[in-house]
Amino acid sequence: MTINKTSDPKVVLVGAGPGDPELLTLKAVKVLKKAKAILYDALVNESILAYAPDAVKLYVGKRRDSHAFNQDKINSLLLEYAKKYGNVVRLKGGDPFVFGRGKEEMDYLESFGVKTAIVPGITSAIAVPASIGIPVTQRKMSESFWVITGTTSNRKLSQDIELAAKSTATVVILMGMGKLSEIVSIYKYHNRKNLPVAIIQNGTKEEEKSGVGTIASIEKIVEEKGLSSPAIIIIGEVVNGHESILSYFNESFLENDFIYQNLDINP
Repeated sequence: MTINKTSDPKVVLVGAGPGDPELLTLKAVKVLKKAKAILYDALVNESILAYAPDAVKLYVGKRRDSHAFNQDKINSLLLEYAKKYGNVVRLKGGDPFVFGRGKEEMDYLESFGVKTAIVPGITSAIAVPASIGIPVTQRKMSESFWVITGTTSNRKLSQDIELAAKSTATVVILMGMGKLSEIVSIYKYHNRKNLPVAIIQNGTKEEEKSGVGTIASIEKIVEEKGLSSPAIIIIGEVVNGHESILSYFNESFLENDFIYQNLDINP
């Protein structure tokens, strides 16, 4: 690619939210409409790209065992596109600063004199449980919540899960499906086998799938329901009682017509 340097290149990191395109922020829409080029991730709902019909678009997504580009290549592409197109959006699922390597990318670009900015996004760690009626905190039940990566950069299980298993906090684990057996073993070791667990795949999207059980039963439920990545794991008492209403939320609450018709919200 031939680079025609612009006088004032800039890159804006934009959070695309948890999946439902209507959970994109107004500021994100405004920035997308002005973008000349967009580099977007695997968890981004591609319908969001319609806000920038004339922008050059490049998929740079990373999924488990399937990376379009490694992080070093993504960094160099951001720099290249910034110099060529001037106004670039780096579109990331959820929030760019929640396990999104957003700060790493900003630091890299700024080391070359490229201006950066960020538009925060709604993180799946909070929004996805909420979308099926599970709060991450609840009075007299959970005074805090942990958001933990299930798989670290060296492909190991985060050591923080060992600490979290000893607490009464709600624990939300992202990128943890490949480590589910290890997570379950840790909680069983700490005598927490009856602790409620929910797993939500493709949260807030039309193809969402969910399962609710306990530490003792969740692996069987995952197998029965065919749950896989991308999914989040919610562990804690806040999940308790949601198994009976799960199908209600999946069939009704997530449909836009339900929200618009029953809450008098005009689309």
